[in-house]
Amino acid sequence: MSALPEVAVVILNWNGRQHLADYLPSVVEHSVGARVIVADNGSSDDSEAVARGLGAEWLALPQNFGFAGGYNRALAQVEADVYVLLNSDVRVTAGWLDAPLARLRADERVGAVQPKIRSVERPRHFEYAGAAGGFLDDLGYPYCRGRIFQTVECDEGQYDEPLRCDWASGAACFVAARAWRQVGGFDDSFFAHMEEIDLCWRLRRAGYQVWCEPASTVYHLGGGTLAYASPTKVYLNFRNSLKMILKNGGPPTAVVPRLYLRQLLDGVAALKFLAEGNRRAAAAVVRAHLAFYRRGSGVGRRRAVAHAWPTPPPGRPAVRSIVAAYYLRGRKRWSELPQAR
Repeated sequence: MSALPEVAVVILNWNGRQHLADYLPSVVEHSVGARVIVADNGSSDDSEAVARGLGAEWLALPQNFGFAGGYNRALAQVEADVYVLLNSDVRVTAGWLDAPLARLRADERVGAVQPKIRSVERPRHFEYAGAAGGFLDDLGYPYCRGRIFQTVECDEGQYDEPLRCDWASGAACFVAARAWRQVGGFDDSFFAHMEEIDLCWRLRRAGYQVWCEPASTVYHLGGGTLAYASPTKVYLNFRNSLKMILKNGGPPTAVVPRLYLRQLLDGVAALKFLAEGNRRAAAAVVRAHLAFYRRGSGVGRRRAVAHAWPTPPPGRPAVRSIVAAYYLRGRKRWSELPQAR
């Protein structure tokens, strides 16, 4: 990577003209020196006129390929040293590019970086999808520094230290282009949700590091395409979690027990949805498991290598099960987890 890398901020869009009108102006204003590109997944609204009118480049795709497939096809047409994958419902701040780019420039082992992500609707709080860095427990359940399940912390500077993490949020993810190409980008079969966790898992398997740089702050609306309680979102999250573990979770002797335990805990999650009166979400969990097995479980995409479960990065809490820590031991915050710093 050159001392001053060529940066492309790429925003994937699908009929999101209102998000572009609301959030793109901040991106154009605070991304001087970078290309700002709206990659369109076959929209039928007037998104193109809005994007061009605000000063962004326009890259049209012929249809909706989903989040994963859309970015794969778009970035294949973009020449840059660093790709910044940015959701259309993200407002950025002055200097937001600086710290993540400095981290990527300083060490070629760094493959991906995310900024601190706060909520548009509650600006003093972290945002659900990423907060101050993403992590995985020993069963592959994701959680964040600043957000564990439904507990979202107020940002009081407690997580302002840069930290190596397990995954960077796809809402605002800086990726070294060489690393993206080396691991093959996103997995198209995910369509949407969990694809950035799978990407970062593969980056770490390839020897790269993933970081959160809280000196950079962005604000994410969240739920811009699918609401958090949407059965479709539940389905994609549960199905793709199983696919991700199968692909990345080590040899069969390690993967099979993890998948078995995940099935049990996913069953508990379905019962919890039922108890809350959310039958559609409970049914989505069942459909996710049926789809996982019916469609070959992604076995064809699994590399036949006996890799180990990735070593936790320094400073990561020693969490075997975030479900048990949260629901049984009452540890709702990062600072309450063992060995957190």
